[in-house]
Amino acid sequence: MTGHMRVGLFITCLTDLMRPRIGFAALKLLHTAGAEVIVPATQTCCGQPGYNSGDYAAARPLALKLAREFADCDYVVSPSGSCAGMIRVHYPVLFRDTPHAAEIETLANKTYELTDFLVRVAKLENIPGNFTGTLTYHDACSGLRELGVKTQPRALLARMPGVRLVEMDESETCCGFGGTFAIKFGDIATRMADNKCQNIDASGASAIVAGDLGCLLHLEGRLRRRGNHHTRVLHVAEVLAGETEG
Repeated sequence: MTGHMRVGLFITCLTDLMRPRIGFAALKLLHTAGAEVIVPATQTCCGQPGYNSGDYAAARPLALKLAREFADCDYVVSPSGSCAGMIRVHYPVLFRDTPHAAEIETLANKTYELTDFLVRVAKLENIPGNFTGTLTYHDACSGLRELGVKTQPRALLARMPGVRLVEMDESETCCGFGGTFAIKFGDIATRMADNKCQNIDASGASAIVAGDLGCLLHLEGRLRRRGNHHTRVLHVAEVLAGETEG
């Protein structure tokens, strides 16, 4: 990383509640990249569940709160394409033609998904993790379709000598999670997860890796219910940082 940069780490609700190790892995990677990392203790939700459900009135105060918590940061980075996409793509829509539009636009323009930031901004060369095994990668919808995250995680994994990446069929196809989609349309979400699980199994990989914990929780639940108890389900930050145990 060139110059001194203050990077705000937005942990996300799911990471905080379900797998905090991802947050620590992201912190380690940002430190490795030479960033000064700020983690506001008051951060909560980005407002995406309300926004996706049409409750814009509930989403706006959360968005403004987040904007002010990270106002002094040069960048905002999140280990989730979904939350980063919410901030970068949807916040400006949420505040279009309002007095807060400029403030929100500033936040959106400095917000990145973790692997995108590490490759395009920080230009991380030295990967601290030492994972050994065969991985297959699931391209989570928001990161891929909203932020263009595709080559970035693969470029970082390619720098790890012990990793062999095997591409499964339909890696870009939705896993069926989709946040509230999986709640509203459970049968469809389950069928989509089954299709993804079949492709994971067929790849022969020892682990499935992705950049969104929502997808990973959805897929891990379905893999285990289908009788697959051996394929590991890991966030890309965990692999890159060497934080895959515990």
